[in-house]
Amino acid sequence: MRAMTLLAVSLGYFMVILDTTVVNVALATLGRSLHAGTDSLQWVVDGYAVVFAALLISMGTVGDRLGARRVLLAGLALFTVASAACGVAPGIGVLIGARVVQGVGAAIVVPASLSLLRAAYPDASARARAVGAWGAIAGVAAASGPVLGGLLAGGPGWRAVFFVNVPVGLAAIWLVVRRTPSARPRPGRLDVGAQVAAVVGLGALTYGLIEHEPAAVALAAAALAAFVFVERRVADPMLPLGMFRAAGFTAGSLVGLLINLGFYGQLFVLSLWLQRVRGDSALEAGLALLPLAGMVSVASLVSGRIMSRTGAGAPMLAGLALGAAGWLGLLATAPRSAGALLVVPLLAAGAGMALTMPAATAAVVEAAPAERAGLASGVLNAARQAGGAIGAAALGSLGGLHAAAIAAAAAFLVGLPIVYVPYRSRA
Repeated sequence: MRAMTLLAVSLGYFMVILDTTVVNVALATLGRSLHAGTDSLQWVVDGYAVVFAALLISMGTVGDRLGARRVLLAGLALFTVASAACGVAPGIGVLIGARVVQGVGAAIVVPASLSLLRAAYPDASARARAVGAWGAIAGVAAASGPVLGGLLAGGPGWRAVFFVNVPVGLAAIWLVVRRTPSARPRPGRLDVGAQVAAVVGLGALTYGLIEHEPAAVALAAAALAAFVFVERRVADPMLPLGMFRAAGFTAGSLVGLLINLGFYGQLFVLSLWLQRVRGDSALEAGLALLPLAGMVSVASLVSGRIMSRTGAGAPMLAGLALGAAGWLGLLATAPRSAGALLVVPLLAAGAGMALTMPAATAAVVEAAPAERAGLASGVLNAARQAGGAIGAAALGSLGGLHAAAIAAAAAFLVGLPIVYVPYRSRA
């Protein structure tokens, strides 16, 4: 039963994380088909990521309070329907709207998945391996997305990028109905004020970065302050700020934000650079990113094994350093450079991402109380998706591959002291 639970929740998780990157290589083709500019293409990515991130914390709470299995089924159904709507979208506005609905479904799926996983693996050592596998699924999905997107956009067309979710979603629903246990709900009420502040804050920040609007960034700062104010005063907060007193919880959450900022931001820029500057087709661009996917698959398994022996600190430190080196390696590339120059940097970046992500997930989950597993997952994944949304908006506005590579490497390097301080005695 435990293995089938892991398969069921991982399938849904794979699907929603895949959709954070699978569209990237299809963007150039999609843009030509729907006559969309770069700003609109950024919203195709960030319309999904912003809503995904902004709702994750509250959806983690919903899963804890209504029962993770029931909530997971609702999220999978919504995501599957929204994916079909993306596939038939007649224009860019409808597509962005359907992507927003996809983001709602994704926000429901992720924390409920981890909550069910924790319930299925009560033993800490077995749970660490299961969470490592679950986190590895995300790494594989994120890295293989551009490759799959290139294959689909270069073959059946960009609409197939979204239609592929429909059979996967139906399979995940069947597995959850047949193979997963129920998780005990925890009673309570939703914190509406904090949720509104989170949506406004992240949405305003993303808008400000994409549209270069300082007033929106100021609104985002005000919304963040309002979020903290509300959470300190309500009786049952959406995000109890006291959870951040646990060093592992804080470090894992911040690292999740930083690695996604660098990874997804650079992936957005690199996908467009390969096609618009280098002149590759969607299929060629997807194949150029294959080293990233291949290394993620291997390094994710390595991360879980290291983590079971040393704890989360060592694989996070190694991954952050390796990922930064990979992104800096892209500085050697030019539009007419041989494609082989991309291989080593992408191998290093993929390995760094894959070593770091499962370990950050385990650090957050282990630092949170068992009854708050859904909330802990929501916080981590909200941080990660917020980082992805900010990365696509910020790095996509820097104007070039090399500037984005430096910014991505800086994001990984900032994570090193954040991890080293709480884990220095164990790393």
